[in-house]
Amino acid sequence: MKEEFYTEKRWLNWMNKVKDSNFKLTEEDDKNSGAVFIYIMDDVVLACLKVIARCEHTVIAPDAALAEIMAIRSIVFTENESMGEDADLMLESLKTSLAAVFVSSQRYIIGIFDRISPLEEMVAKAVAAEQEENLDEAFDLLSQVGARVIGGENLPEIGDIPYCMTAELMDGIDAISAAMLGDDSYKDDDGSVDTGGAD
Repeated sequence: MKEEFYTEKRWLNWMNKVKDSNFKLTEEDDKNSGAVFIYIMDDVVLACLKVIARCEHTVIAPDAALAEIMAIRSIVFTENESMGEDADLMLESLKTSLAAVFVSSQRYIIGIFDRISPLEEMVAKAVAAEQEENLDEAFDLLSQVGARVIGGENLPEIGDIPYCMTAELMDGIDAISAAMLGDDSYKDDDGSVDTGGAD
């Protein structure tokens, strides 16, 4: 039985939770209402890292791992019905952050990324690239930073980045970093018992 790392049903369950949260952007930092978006991010990041762990255990081949990452991405980037202006804005921001997770994962699996430049220097270059409206360069640099974090490097203290695409992409890389430091059971699980992801 083919293992399912992420399912459409799982994503739709999260969308229902977003809808039920009646999320509103407010002046006050209401962490409870926004928590669902953090949980969604963590859930998707762990699914991607699980794919990578399976690849590293040679349970699945690199091309199959890349296909699994693309499958997760296609679920996440499916158009959703509107859940209200504020929730829709947060969801778009979340998807931008997750775009960094997907491309970082793909880069890590393929193994093509800068392994030498200091990470803080690469982030600074990404910020500068976005300021010059070179979004492709910013995205390219940050996906390489993400690949190195997946490889086990610690993300340095970057400091506050003004709200921009780079900041949203860094949220995704921060989520990777947090997951790498957290529960590492997915790294040791070779898939020999588990036959499918939970919905």
